[in-house]
Amino acid sequence: MKYIQIGNTEKAAKMIADMTGADLFKIEQKIPYAADYNTCIAQAKEDKQTGKRPEILNLPQDIDQYDEIYLGYPNYWGTMPMAVYTFLESYDFTGKKIHPFCTHEGSGLSNTESDIKKSAKGAVIEKGIAIHGSNVDQAKDVLERWIQK
Repeated sequence: MKYIQIGNTEKAAKMIADMTGADLFKIEQKIPYAADYNTCIAQAKEDKQTGKRPEILNLPQDIDQYDEIYLGYPNYWGTMPMAVYTFLESYDFTGKKIHPFCTHEGSGLSNTESDIKKSAKGAVIEKGIAIHGSNVDQAKDVLERWIQK
């Protein structure tokens, strides 16, 4: 384990934005998880167990101008961080396509595609992609192929 300045999911999101011309929005909790990995995953586990929906900073007023959304997240305990649920449950996604991508260290997408479908009412959930976080710096070609499908 090592501390990284820019998270793996953020790195993948920036690659996708460069390839697609997409806008970037970072889902940031008002009270962030700890930088220490073990503390962070313990906090994420507790939030999952309690069904917490953390408050998000700078939540967009609406997402009406977007038809397609590339939704990135780390896989925490077999699902998305609870702040991603806060984001998804804040909008009507009718008529929008969501392209899920996650970073992980062994758990892949887990059930996140179905979790998104349950939370993003009205959205069409496209086939997602899982990227090993430790390999994200070499993921450009894989992401390009996924986007082109």
